[in-house]
Amino acid sequence: MTQRTPHTLYLCYFGLHEPLVQTQVLPYLREIQKGGVKVSLMTFEPNFKASWTKERIASEKKRLAHEEGIEWHCLGYHKRPSVPATAYDILTGAWLTRQLLRRGNFDVVHARVHVPMLMAVLARKFSRRRNKPKVIFDIRGFFPEEYTDAGVWKENGWLYRATKRVEKTLLREADAFVVLTEKARSILFPESRQTGFDQLGRPVEVIPCCVDLQRFDAADAAAARREIREKYNLQDRPVAAYVGSFDGWYLTGEMLDFFQAARERDPRAFTLILTQRDKEKVVARLRQRGFADTDFLVESVAPAEIPKYLSASDVALSFIKACYSKQSSSPTKIAEYLAGGVPIVANDGVGDVTELIEGENVGAVVRGFDAKNYREALEKIEALNDDGRLREKCRERARKIFHLETVGGEKYRALYRRLLATTPRDAKK
Repeated sequence: MTQRTPHTLYLCYFGLHEPLVQTQVLPYLREIQKGGVKVSLMTFEPNFKASWTKERIASEKKRLAHEEGIEWHCLGYHKRPSVPATAYDILTGAWLTRQLLRRGNFDVVHARVHVPMLMAVLARKFSRRRNKPKVIFDIRGFFPEEYTDAGVWKENGWLYRATKRVEKTLLREADAFVVLTEKARSILFPESRQTGFDQLGRPVEVIPCCVDLQRFDAADAAAARREIREKYNLQDRPVAAYVGSFDGWYLTGEMLDFFQAARERDPRAFTLILTQRDKEKVVARLRQRGFADTDFLVESVAPAEIPKYLSASDVALSFIKACYSKQSSSPTKIAEYLAGGVPIVANDGVGDVTELIEGENVGAVVRGFDAKNYREALEKIEALNDDGRLREKCRERARKIFHLETVGGEKYRALYRRLLATTPRDAKK
């Protein structure tokens, strides 16, 4: 008798073509498929009525089915007013999920963060299926705390308290969990550090934000370094880089101070910033600090070009606001820097970053934002590269810790194997 292929429905509260879905969600779904699991995906599309005609939806469904083997479903994303809009999306998402569960024989509903998890819980609760699917709560971050730490919600206000009550229900209803950091595991499921299971016997996996190392391995790092350095006349200049957004969680002023300190320490120092937004504002702030136009490059480049630019760098920066919610954070830029062979300077208090950098000797951690700490960080990186192998060591650590297939993909496949091997949910009741 032929064994049926298990089927998962992945719920994501982002649009299909948003960068996060393209760089994180779809790569992980491909890895889950390698474990013999059929995948369906539900997304929430911004500007749905204006941008998505019936013909375009049908074309995208056909493309995903043909190229990725993924069955795709979509709904519109509503932004304002914030609370009613999200509530509406939760109800429509739960309704469509329930309809899909009724029509399809799903074994798992995989919910990425809290809002999709609430959809999954509501859909399963009102499903009439006899064997209801199991639910993976892919927690990612501390959602309620992120909103209070960012100042969007009042600390201990009604929205925070209501969300924490809902979160307790979501944690109770889940059959398996994914978190991004060991610190998040220690806070939520401390008993799982030894066993891999929580106190109720549910599997818990720590899966950091991984990257497709083929993007970095495909380029000849030495040739790319020469190309970029010749292009911008950087042959003998130490290059400090930053890739990503500014402001918000990112400590823009402190990072610009670091670049200034690097330049004061060595007048040849060059600042390389790759960002998709507010380039003019960043350029203006560098000039205010006395940077000449020959001392920096602020540019937007395609994701495929980032490995080339990182190969030309000597150190890369990641300063993020350290607060309670950031204990659950795994910045993708950390994995990208290491994959590019670039040692890191980062601040303490963000996810497992300190343990990674200091434990693996791939950079320096600052515990104060001042010129003295910045100089010491640069001196430490020079000392770490005394044998000239630091770049290769960074790449080795990226393969060990952030490899999309052998780390992230294998952990997801292992989670599905454990979950699908356990007793069906209804049989427990």
